[in-house]
Amino acid sequence: MTSTSVALPKIALLSVSNKTGIIELARVLVDEWQFQLISSGGTAKALKDAGLPVTKVSDYTGSPEILGGRVKTLHPKVHGGILARPDLAEDSQDLQANGINAIALVVVNLYPFEQTVAKPGVSIDEAIEQIDIGGPAMIRASAKNHRYVSVLSNPDQYGKYIDALKTNHGETSLEFRRSLALEAFQHTQTYDAAIARYLSAQMESDATNSDAQSYSLEGINPKPLRYGENPHQAATWYQVGANPVGWSAAQQLQGKELSYNNLLDLEAARSILAEFVDGLPCAVIVKHNNPCGVALADSLVEAYQKAFAADSTSAFGGIVALNRSLDGDTAQALTTTFLECVVAPSCTPEAASILQAKANLRVLVLPDLLTGSPEIVKAIAGGLLVQQSDDLAVKPDTWQVVTQKQPTSAQMQELIFAWKVCRHVKSNAIAVTANCTTLGIGAGQMNRVGSAQIALIQAGDRAKGAILASDGFFPFDDSVRSAAAAGIVAIVQPGGSIRDRDSIQAADELGLVMVLTNVRHFLH
Repeated sequence: MTSTSVALPKIALLSVSNKTGIIELARVLVDEWQFQLISSGGTAKALKDAGLPVTKVSDYTGSPEILGGRVKTLHPKVHGGILARPDLAEDSQDLQANGINAIALVVVNLYPFEQTVAKPGVSIDEAIEQIDIGGPAMIRASAKNHRYVSVLSNPDQYGKYIDALKTNHGETSLEFRRSLALEAFQHTQTYDAAIARYLSAQMESDATNSDAQSYSLEGINPKPLRYGENPHQAATWYQVGANPVGWSAAQQLQGKELSYNNLLDLEAARSILAEFVDGLPCAVIVKHNNPCGVALADSLVEAYQKAFAADSTSAFGGIVALNRSLDGDTAQALTTTFLECVVAPSCTPEAASILQAKANLRVLVLPDLLTGSPEIVKAIAGGLLVQQSDDLAVKPDTWQVVTQKQPTSAQMQELIFAWKVCRHVKSNAIAVTANCTTLGIGAGQMNRVGSAQIALIQAGDRAKGAILASDGFFPFDDSVRSAAAAGIVAIVQPGGSIRDRDSIQAADELGLVMVLTNVRHFLH
């Protein structure tokens, strides 16, 4: 790439929704570099109130703002000034003939569409009024003509633009302007994607997303990660949407930077914890995207201790998620083993102080551990698979007891707990639980018999009197008989096999409770 510098016509067009830093930028432009300022609407008023000389766009174009401000900058004197190539004779002639000045700097950011639609109760009419038209047009025009024009679409760019002027004695390089143009196109792309996502969501009540003609997924603010699942795989973490949410909004109190695998495990832990956010204190320990310990208790430290004891071997090097503020007692318990990450909705100063002894432990605070992505996207060769997230609420009142033996109230609560955990285990999934604590997890096996054996062996003698949950039906009665032999007293499964009757008869013969949810939750 070659580098060229051009003498700047000293005209800057400023029209911003986010006015952070705009007065300071404008003052430097006027005082140090003798720019003439053109501005519109609220930006012009802010500049004038700050004592800065500014020409309103309507005075410059000779055309008043119309349609309640919807049309301000959509004018040939504006876009002609932005798109002009001053070193071409024909462009210079057009500028002179139409009384247009070439514009060297365009400072524009867009109406806060995403911030608006994020507010509860916003109507579609209110949202549509926050769809910017003139702003994207000016940004795109400036970016297209970056050989001559600098475009600033984010207040974070103001400082580096001033530095560039100082470095180049009032000029900017082509490379610099091209980098600003790239950021500008990325900005408008993200903005348009947000609008498309919102309108698509609004239409979902009338039609499914499968009717859509295209699907877009835009990531911003890239954060390079050390590597992906393995050291030879490059990886980057992108934020979706202009407003940080989810893990992008988490505050990391201490520890090394998050890795690709950390983030996958944190999300797996969050999704399980979301099942229990409003209930008793809950602790979730995840290893390789599967829970190795989940427990409820009257206190957070007890919940963690129960979850850890469920499979202390697998918990080593795991990810811990908590649904209550991380307190001193729990922090002390966390320091007794090696862990990769801990996340909680908040953290007391005492707990933070205790955890500092584990300098490499990543400690995160994420107040909203309930909200996940509304959809799941997976890339395949030549395409994308998109599905709604499996966030269907557990509804025990729709379950069907199919055995002669009925569950007690305590057993029903345990069945609910086991089912909530099981749906977050890789299929074929089996979860054995008692006292709202996992005792054995069978995950990701190629057949359900193998998963059941793993979970029951892991539970050992603790399986006596326990509950077993399966994410899929039992096409044969072998797993039912294995469960009964290990001491299981109740089973919850979706049902749906043409041989359900065989499993039900086996449960009746062995004195077990069996409940069918009529809902399947496979997790591949």
